[in-house]
Formats: sequence, C-alpha cells, structure tokens
Amino acid sequence: MIIASPLDYRSAAQHRLPRFLLDYIEGGAGYEQTLRSNIDDLQRVNIKQRILRNVGDLSLKTELFGQQLAMPVAIAPIGLMGMCARRGEVQTAKAAQAKGIPFTMSTVSVCSIEEVQSQSRQPIWFQLYVLKDRKFMKNALERAWAAGIRTLVFTVDMPTPGSRYRDPHSGMSGPYRYPKRILQAMFKPGWAMDVGIMGRPHDLGNISAYTGKVVGLEDYIGWLANNFDPTIGWSDLEWIREFWKGTIIIKGILDPQDARDAVSFGANGIVVSNHGGRQLDGAASSARALPAIADTVGNDLTILADSGIRSGLDIVRMLALGAKSVLLGRATIYALATAGQSGVENLLDMLAKEMRVAMTLMGVNSIQEINRDNIFRDSLQL
Repeated sequence: MIIASPLDYRSAAQHRLPRFLLDYIEGGAGYEQTLRSNIDDLQRVNIKQRILRNVGDLSLKTELFGQQLAMPVAIAPIGLMGMCARRGEVQTAKAAQAKGIPFTMSTVSVCSIEEVQSQSRQPIWFQLYVLKDRKFMKNALERAWAAGIRTLVFTVDMPTPGSRYRDPHSGMSGPYRYPKRILQAMFKPGWAMDVGIMGRPHDLGNISAYTGKVVGLEDYIGWLANNFDPTIGWSDLEWIREFWKGTIIIKGILDPQDARDAVSFGANGIVVSNHGGRQLDGAASSARALPAIADTVGNDLTILADSGIRSGLDIVRMLALGAKSVLLGRATIYALATAGQSGVENLLDMLAKEMRVAMTLMGVNSIQEINRDNIFRDSLQL
C-alpha cells in the first residue's frame, strides 16, 4: 500500500500483525474513553496561522538533558517491541540513531539491554518500572549503567496493569491464548516468518538475563499483574535517586502536585502521560493535563509529554501546550511492524516534514519559539 502519511502505517500494521499483538498495541483501559480523549483533545488545539514572518531559516534542532537532538522527539518505551518486528528494539534503536533522536528501551523488552546498546552508537535511554523485586530493579540499573546508559525513564503510573478488555478476547491473555495465537499467526505468514521464526528467541530479555533462565511470553499479562508493586511511595524510591548518577525522568505525571513531588524527589524531567490511555480509563488526556503542570513546574525541570501524538502537527501542539519534547509510542510501533528500521526512519522524516510545514505557516523559525502565543486561548479550555 502507499505510505503517504504517518496514519498510513497504522493501516499497514493492521494487515500485517496478528490480532493479539494489534489489540495489545491499540487497546486502552476499560471502555477506552481516555484513549480516545488523548487524540481528540490534542486535535482540538487550534494553531494560529501567521503570514510574512520570514521563516527561511527554520530548524527543528533542540537540546534535551545536554543531548543535541535533530528534532524534539524521543522514542517511547514500548513493551514487546521485538514481537512486532524481528529484534524490534534493535531496529528501532538504529532508526533513532540514524535520525538523531533518543530511543527508550522498555523493561519488558524482547531484546536485552546489552543486545540493543551494543548495536547503537549512541547511548539509549532505559525505562524501569516499580517492581516488587527490588533486586531485579537494582540489577537492571547496574546493567544499564555498565552498558553506557545515562538516562533513566522511571515509569510510576503502573502500580497495577489497567483493565484492558481487549486482551482476553484477542488471545494476549485468557485461557485460550495459545490456540488463538497459533491460529492468528497462520493467517499472517509474513509476520510468522519474520518474527515467529526468524525473530527468536522470544522472551523477556532483561528478566531472563537477571534470573539466568528463559522467561517466556506465555503469560505476559499475568507476569505484569504479579510483579508490579502498588505499595510503593516516593520515600521508597530514594535509593534510586542515590544509586543512579545520571538523568532521571519520571514518567506518568498528570497532576500538578505530583509534578511538585517529582521536583522534590530530584528528578531532572517528567513525562506528562496517562500511559497512552492504558491505565485509568476516565483520566485526563495528556493535552488537558499539560498546561497546568507546565505552569507549576516548568521552570524547575524539563517537561516531556506523550499519549495521542499521531502527526508532526500533534508534536507542535504539545510543544505549544508546554512540553519541551515528546515521546512517540504507537506511531512508532505501526511503522516498525510495517517496514522495520526503514519504516521508523521514514516515519520520523514524515513527522519532521509535517512540523516544518506547520512552523512555516505559524511563522516560527525554531522549536524554542513555539509557545502558547501560537495557539488560541480557548484551546487551553479542553
């Protein structure tokens, strides 16, 4: 099919992936109200068009935590990336490197820290969950540091997995998951060959490295439910701030007071995020939550945002609402599933082109010029 826009990758991925993976990627919590609001609220942000503003020297370059980026985008941590394309984390890290942006590796990746970092010439970012097994957390941090990683994305909005109703129907979880997955794979021969056969081993690479034995994907959702820790509080995390000498970004902030607590904790940055609508259904969209948080702590740390970003114009909208950069999730996985590394690289080129068009018509030359003056005030009343 013709790939003319970032959304075309979604259509292509729907044809390529078995349903259990597609629904895992696309699904949200509960009745998916927040999932829809992430997209709808962001697209309701109206941008001011300006003319004759001399934008002949336009640049997307920005600096984030001392790193020079080609555009204000990082790849979000996505679990099971390696099940969407052969060694998917490696391919995506290479694409991010080629385009001058960071790649964030998930705790629950198929590939291990060592495998991915060894094939990327730039340091990747590593995402860590709060887990009951603190020894695993410490092991993961030690391995990440030893591999040369210096940026930790600490996800705090998943003390327990959200209620994701698609997964039992699709075969991602539930009593009939094995026959469902096998049957679905039979009808997706391209995926079955590329990932099912050539993409092995299929396990949770970072967890297998810690346990010394293969931790498979047979009951991935069950493993999540059994290992996340709902008892955790800010005071329990002090050892991480003391242990990790690099940059710490707290991911999963939707409330200004939580943002203040992140400042007190000593975080270098936060991600305004509702986990892509996959946790608390009915929670605020990231676009709705972002302005108040930016007003509260925008001078104290670096604010990133994710959830609902599907285009270069959406990136510009998030910047206007108060973010310094964004994390790109589902859009990345659609491109990866469709065409691997080259698909992700092409997606990033498309997003950059859309940003340039938007900025030209807004009358701004640089990322640093984008602010709330570029959007209509009623856009803040989502």
